Formats: sequence, structure tokens, C-alpha cells
Amino acid sequence: MAADIRKPQVGGYGMVSNDRPGDCLLIVDDDDDVTLLLSRYFTAHGFRTVTAADGEQMRRRLGESRVDLILLDLGLPGEDGLSITRYLNETWRGPVVIVSGQGESVDRVVGLELGADDYVSKPFDLRELLARVRTVMRRWRQPQTAPPPRDDTHEIRFEGYTLDTRARTLRSPEGRPIELTSGEYALLRVLVEHPHNVLSRDQLMSHLYGRNAGPFDRAIDVQVGRLRKKIEPDPLRPRLIKSVRGAGYIFTPSVSVS
Repeated sequence: MAADIRKPQVGGYGMVSNDRPGDCLLIVDDDDDVTLLLSRYFTAHGFRTVTAADGEQMRRRLGESRVDLILLDLGLPGEDGLSITRYLNETWRGPVVIVSGQGESVDRVVGLELGADDYVSKPFDLRELLARVRTVMRRWRQPQTAPPPRDDTHEIRFEGYTLDTRARTLRSPEGRPIELTSGEYALLRVLVEHPHNVLSRDQLMSHLYGRNAGPFDRAIDVQVGRLRKKIEPDPLRPRLIKSVRGAGYIFTPSVSVS
């Protein structure tokens, strides 16, 4: 399995460290070759590493060590990685990067919705993984310098729908609550804040997850499809969230705020 991971070339990006001395990565993977490779590579770049082969060991490591970021494989024995991601989102305050051979776009979307901060598919380039880890950690360390809220808007209306940004809820034109996942809510929020503008997949990924879409990353398409099923009168002939061939998506309704 380690042979599937592309080794870094000498030089390239991600070689200058902005990490805090001794940042600790918890590598959760049941493949000994992968954990050894990742441990050696990240240790060589100034990190401390601890490892776990399953969810039970991961919980023990979290109790034993200060952990700054978790690299989590999805294909674990026993408790699956998505369940562990949900658990971490509910109980642990820290970033999670999924590193998995399960590269289907649905797994990407579900992982991100459940609270993961990034998703890297195997086989991966170690330099890219290092760069992704550093980007996620920088993002987690920026709240103290984050800009203030844009305004006090808390209700956004379109086509009879009402999106309450305080309660993070959506009501249909008939007043019926529509259940949204965190990912669906975040996507809809971006769309209603940019009506009548074509947004590329890269722009949407940047708004939602702080990174660009890879050339084969269809997570946004899956997310859009799910949202369409909840707000479009006919999801097969969408008129609220339209596809723009070769460009991205456009949110067509007029929007009012209060």
C-alpha cells in the first residue's frame, strides 16, 4: 500500500515550515507501511507523530498526548472512518484531514460534511499532503485575526424560501422546515450571497473548504445535486441553481435580506 504513495522529489513546494515547533500529528491508519512512511516524512519536517490503527487506539492517543491535527484513514477495521469523523467533530476541538483510498466523491462530501477540514485521496504526493496539512493548521490558527461578521443580516429570502442565518434553518414557501446538512447549508449560504454570478467549482470549494477543487474533484457537483433535490420544483430541470457549461453554477433567483 505504501508503494501506491508517490514519493516527493527533491525541492518543490511545502519545504519551508511555518509550523510551531513540535506540532503533533496523530496518524490513524491500519497499514503499518503507511504509518511508518508518514511518521518518518512528517518527523523530517519538524512534526512530532503518534499513530493508531483503529478508533479505540485513536481515543487512547488523544487522552495520552497533545494532538494538533489528525490524519485519518477511512478504511479502518471495526469502526469506519466516517463514524470516527463524526465522533471527532462532536467531541474534539481540532483539525482533521482524511487520507484515504476511498476516493469516491460521495465519500469526500460526507467526510467534509461530518467535519473534516480536508480530504486527500491515495495515492497522494507527500509534498502535497504536507502543504495541505500546513494550510489547514494555518486556517485553524487565524480566528483571532478573522474579520468581523459582514453584517447583522439573519434572514435571506428567495423564491418564497427563508434562510435564517442565525438558526441555520431553511423554511419552504409554505413555512415547512427543510432539513439541511451542514454542507448543504454552507453551499446555499454561498449561493444566496452571490446571486446572478457564475461561481466556478474552485470558487465554491474555496468558499466552503478553503481550497481549490482538484481536476477530478466532483464533491461540489454531488453537493449541488443534493441541494437541488431539496429546493428545486424539478431537480432534473433545475431553474434555481443552474449549471453553466464549462464554467460552474449560477443562482438565478432574486434575493432579499433583513
